[in-house]
Amino acid sequence: MPHFARLLTFFGLLLFGTGLLIGADNSKADVAATVERFARVGSASSPDFSPDGKWVSFIANLSGVPQVWIVSAAGGYPRMVTNSSDPVNQAHWSPTSEWLAVSVAPGGGLNSQVYLVKPDGTGMRRLTDGGKDNNAIDAWSDDGTQLYIDSSRRDPAARDVFAVDIKTGELRLVAKNPGVGGVSNLSRDGSRALLSRLRSRGSNDLYSLDTKTSKDQILTEHTGPGDFFGALSPDGKTVYLGTNKDRDLVAFAKMTLQDDGTPGPVQILAERKGAELDELTLNHEGTMVALSWNVGGRTEMSLYDTKTGKQTPLELPGEIAGGTQFSKDGKQIAISAAGSSQPTDVWIADVAKPKFRQLTFSPHPGIDLNSLVRPQLVTFPAHDGLQLSGWLYRPKEQTGAYVISFHGGPEGQERPGFRSDYQALLSQGIGVLAPNVRGSSGFGKRFVNLDNGELRVNAVRDIKSCADYLINNQIADAHRIGITGGSYGGYMTMAGITEYPDLFAAGVDLFGIVNFVTFFQHTEPWMAAISTVEYGDPATQKDMLDKLSPIYKLDRIKAATMVQHGANDTNVPVIEAQQIVDTLKARGVPVEYILFPDEGHGFRKIPNRIRSTVEMVRFFREHLLGSTQSVTTAGP
Repeated sequence: MPHFARLLTFFGLLLFGTGLLIGADNSKADVAATVERFARVGSASSPDFSPDGKWVSFIANLSGVPQVWIVSAAGGYPRMVTNSSDPVNQAHWSPTSEWLAVSVAPGGGLNSQVYLVKPDGTGMRRLTDGGKDNNAIDAWSDDGTQLYIDSSRRDPAARDVFAVDIKTGELRLVAKNPGVGGVSNLSRDGSRALLSRLRSRGSNDLYSLDTKTSKDQILTEHTGPGDFFGALSPDGKTVYLGTNKDRDLVAFAKMTLQDDGTPGPVQILAERKGAELDELTLNHEGTMVALSWNVGGRTEMSLYDTKTGKQTPLELPGEIAGGTQFSKDGKQIAISAAGSSQPTDVWIADVAKPKFRQLTFSPHPGIDLNSLVRPQLVTFPAHDGLQLSGWLYRPKEQTGAYVISFHGGPEGQERPGFRSDYQALLSQGIGVLAPNVRGSSGFGKRFVNLDNGELRVNAVRDIKSCADYLINNQIADAHRIGITGGSYGGYMTMAGITEYPDLFAAGVDLFGIVNFVTFFQHTEPWMAAISTVEYGDPATQKDMLDKLSPIYKLDRIKAATMVQHGANDTNVPVIEAQQIVDTLKARGVPVEYILFPDEGHGFRKIPNRIRSTVEMVRFFREHLLGSTQSVTTAGP
């Protein structure tokens, strides 16, 4: 199971493309039609090989909703496997059969359910109970008889590990977890698994788990924050892992295990100055590890030979890559790749001569990808001298209008991926600054923990530092700055327009937190349990949480305000949006509210993405450009 920051972000957030600049004097219908083309840009990710390596499954929104598709590894026309009105989160091929395990999110919520389905779409059956339980796919046993999942079915405040018998459907509790837990993979004989447990956001541990007795042995005992992820060798005697124990940046390491699971010393195998290991994938034979490094937000990859220690760099087809999978015979490797001017797609290569070729081709009708704006990585100081960074997207025609966009998490990271919402704004002459303020991942253990608890006030102050950078460097007009963000980025949006009411002309809150106490009361119990270190404990730190909650400062708002939320959001429940809207309306303050009845945490259905993007661009256009501000067209 990947560490929590990667669960929150990566390709799931790279959903948003652009083309032509449209003058402000053009009709609203023309603008809407242009922006709609951006929101329709497709994506394909999460590749996995069939047992014989001849087919690759992936998740794509070609039908309008993320579903499972398969395509020949040699290339060709894809075939649709699932056809649900609900989005698919995961798809993993059985190592021995034609079954695919998939997880489906009813209404887009967190209560995902696990199914089996054949590649032709037949025989689909549910393995979990349905209802409000949260479930996710962890790993297959090597013989294909067991599917390991993590689930909140026993305790809503925890995610335990269960083994599902594929023939009978019987679920067996394998590991009770005091928080969030999951299995990354198992030994070849199925007797041992590598288990990750997350007690609080920012600190997890790895365990050697006996799958028969449920006895576990901690492998990464540490104090304070710590981030660990990895893979178990086929013989169950070696763990390859990412670790930041006793160091700031995550490095690649290994440890040997005794017969009882007791770990030996950690041996660092590879590290990068100024970069963190982001992902590692071990092939089926345990002879090669694919390493993905986060280098200032961009991805660099290499293949590590476990026998010789030799690394072979890979030339990537995009600025960001992940979701790496080897074919069972180890001869092929597949990745998801994206860039600031390219949609997310699946790419494949032969390991012997690793030159990637494109396997999926996400549609982008009416959009010239070569015309898209690519961002510049910029750095600037915070109020206390801490160095912050961000991706600056400059429109081709300058108007002085900019939107500052904050990522979710907060332990997520803004990376130069494909964002059609950014490009849609740019097409209207509105620039974007997408910063990584303190608390963001990818910059080391110290940086990601600088916003915990009462330190969050400094992260909120970083909002002003971002605006100061734009103003002081004469990039943006001080009267034409907007702010937006989703999830925790929505919190930063509301914090920005309440703490700095004279700084922003408009704000768009996308499914964000506004009241930490009600967030803890209504979010999933397991999410609440692991979030007390990050945000604060409502049982003992209510006063601090109240001070950090924008709900009590809505009377300060001067910016035009829009709120968008999904009715089925169980992560940041819709009560957060309702509090904002009800309070502002009661005070006679205008607020635009868009509620999506068939979405959860984020908008994954193309019609909803279209409406969300069109309305956001229209809103910022009206309040940052005004009715008289013109933008010169860049071409036909």
